[in-house]
Amino acid sequence: MSLTKKHTEYINWVNELKTLIQRTQIKASILVNRELMSLYWTIGKSISEKVNTANWGSSVVEKLSKDLKEEFPNQKGFSRSNLFSMKKWFEFYSQSDIDTEKIQQLVGQIPWGHNVVIISKSKNH
Repeated sequence: MSLTKKHTEYINWVNELKTLIQRTQIKASILVNRELMSLYWTIGKSISEKVNTANWGSSVVEKLSKDLKEEFPNQKGFSRSNLFSMKKWFEFYSQSDIDTEKIQQLVGQIPWGHNVVIISKSKNH
């Protein structure tokens, strides 16, 4: 086999591996996003229940934010405003006539920032 042919085969092989790596990275990002959205949904639901049914008041969100930041100092997303966004996000969709499980699957495919924009700009479901 000539050196040129080996070189061409090598380049093709490397390109195939790069494509495989990139596809896997995208799939991993999508899975991570889905799990993060599931977590945010659960947190939003929990906050909503505590504030609305246990009558804890909205000040609990400030304390929760502080406690979560202390416990997970290297993780972003637990600011007071983000926790309120999680609550609002859960309430926005859970008050619709759409099946909650279907909503979770659909909105779980959208990045968090996009979900926040959707609920802040939408007047209805």
